[in-house]
Amino acid sequence: MAALQHRSNAFFSKTAKTPTTIDYKTADNKQAVAPRFIFECAIKLNMKPLTCATAAVIFHRFYREVTQAEYDEFLIASSSLYLAGKIKDDPIKIRDIINVAHNTLNRGASPLELGDEYWAMRDGIVQAELLITRMLKFDMNVEHPHKYMLHYMLSLKEWFGPNVWNSMPVAKTAASFLHDFHASPYILDYTPADIAICCLLLTFQIYGIQVPLTDDFDDNGVWYRVFSKSLTKEMSWQIIEKIMDVYNNDIQNGN
Repeated sequence: MAALQHRSNAFFSKTAKTPTTIDYKTADNKQAVAPRFIFECAIKLNMKPLTCATAAVIFHRFYREVTQAEYDEFLIASSSLYLAGKIKDDPIKIRDIINVAHNTLNRGASPLELGDEYWAMRDGIVQAELLITRMLKFDMNVEHPHKYMLHYMLSLKEWFGPNVWNSMPVAKTAASFLHDFHASPYILDYTPADIAICCLLLTFQIYGIQVPLTDDFDDNGVWYRVFSKSLTKEMSWQIIEKIMDVYNNDIQNGN
């Protein structure tokens, strides 16, 4: 546990810098940076956080079904945004998605005119939408960790007391970890409830927060035992490592 806290403190200090702008077209591993492309486009399109998360999950699920070389990652990412907007009732005009995606891939470019390039991109997004839905067997249900995290934080707020809880940046930091973990395909490997717990666990480790009336050294005394009977310490450390890898990989890629 001490080693984990030391490592989390180290990576947290590294990630406190302003991220650099990615040139997505020249990136070595386009599948790895495509989720960040989704995040950037979603911000520019003023999409809701759950819509952005849904798009990332759709993207990861699609690439679990196919090989990377077969499809253009940024076309699939753009279509995932378009599809997520429909699923979450946060519809965005396809023209807006086209222009934002094109400008994000081609920094400083003007909006596309209604010409061959525009119609080719539009047709590509629509065809990719059909492909994604077929590859996912028309199962568009996505259960997010966000509702679990909200429930856990409301309960923890009662344990700490509102004055103590409001003095700590738990909610903002844990929500940031949850958002960023959607950049990793490992978001698919764990239950939403366990992911929410581990984002909070990592936050507590970084800030040295001890939940009142709990014992981190007793498997039956940890605070999250009341929320999850199946999450073991070993599994929680594994998930936390995967969350931290999102930032470590980002640093290694120079971002």
